[in-house]
Amino acid sequence: MKVLKFGGTSVGSVKNIINVKNIINDGNKKVVVLSAMSGTTNELVSIANSIKDKNSNEAINKINALHEKYIATIDELLPNKAINKEAKYYVSEIFNLLIESTYKSFSEVLENKILAQGELLSTFIFNCYLKQESISSTLLPALSFMRIDANKEPDSHYIKTQFEIIFNAAETADVYITQGFICLDVNDEISNLQRGGSDYTATLIGAAVKANEVEIWTDIDGMHNNDPRYVENTKPISNLSYDEAAELAYFGAKILHPQTVTPVRADNIPVSLKNTMNPTAKGTLISNITSENGVKAIAAKDNITAIKIKSGRMLQAHGFLKKVFEVFEVFETSIDMITTSEVAISLTIDDDRNLDKIVAELEQFAIIEVDKNQSIVCLVGHSVVNHECTYKLFKILKDVKIRMISYGGSKNNISLLIDANDKIKTLQKLNSYLFELVTV
Repeated sequence: MKVLKFGGTSVGSVKNIINVKNIINDGNKKVVVLSAMSGTTNELVSIANSIKDKNSNEAINKINALHEKYIATIDELLPNKAINKEAKYYVSEIFNLLIESTYKSFSEVLENKILAQGELLSTFIFNCYLKQESISSTLLPALSFMRIDANKEPDSHYIKTQFEIIFNAAETADVYITQGFICLDVNDEISNLQRGGSDYTATLIGAAVKANEVEIWTDIDGMHNNDPRYVENTKPISNLSYDEAAELAYFGAKILHPQTVTPVRADNIPVSLKNTMNPTAKGTLISNITSENGVKAIAAKDNITAIKIKSGRMLQAHGFLKKVFEVFEVFETSIDMITTSEVAISLTIDDDRNLDKIVAELEQFAIIEVDKNQSIVCLVGHSVVNHECTYKLFKILKDVKIRMISYGGSKNNISLLIDANDKIKTLQKLNSYLFELVTV
């Protein structure tokens, strides 16, 4: 059995929903994971923010406007009167719940409930559409099996056990539809797997059912060798290893959630990245197979903060690094890059919510310098650090000021920290320096 995930753009219009139906309608059993329709999650975030700001009238106006969009979609997609009525009733219940939320005190729990409605809407409407088209389908509520633990990590054992129970109890169908992104936490409150989490949902289910393959359907022909928003003539990569895909996703390749490959790699379940709008395109296959060495792709991660920690006492000081890392652990802030010398440590973070507290703690035993508005440019490929042509990338040093270099921490990744204002220039120059040398 396959697991297919379709992103927000894939279900963002009636035309695209029809495309999805055509892709899945092959008579084979499959699990289909859906994101919210494109734009919906952003609208729900905006609604939550209005409630947070205690502007209930503004929130209600936004809710009503979004409701009207869904009614228009239903009228276009579902001409069958009975099914149209069923869909509108369900959608109205959702939007009544959102209206009720405007009278409640704002909390993270309330925000998560609001954000969860997008996936509930898209899956119900899509199931109604398949019913209209006489395609055998049934809904599997993700909140019945998708759960995170106290560390906000997926509880794999619970997910596998509960999914089997829900799946076996469900009405037999060709297509089993469920929600991406949303889950319950350890307190049985609605939570989520963060932006892009529908990819993660798909591979968690794929691992649970030992799927033959997980397919991630978006609006681009697989993962490209550079960011097509900033670089012309980028090309899709036909094959990536799990390690290469994980590095690219973590360091900015938006097509994939950073944790997507983690659940499936142990069982060697391949992941295909496909284009809903061009289903015959080859796309990208992620598997345990490693192909040629050298740089395959470049990605960039924005909103990075660099912190330099300098101390005369660091020289030969046993336990100094431990002391530094403990500060970041206390404030639950992960580190992306790190370099050290005898007198200083430079590191980067992408979450600056506790930056002031971190700096205050570090300043008790070191001199601290902070640089905001940085970007990490990451070059990824199998054994990239050992490849004979890798030295070519250092041509960039004469054109762009490099704040930090991470080389050798992973054999598949070389990372450069630069000023965010130099990101586009760096991506373009690296593209011209490197990709005439690499076959992807």
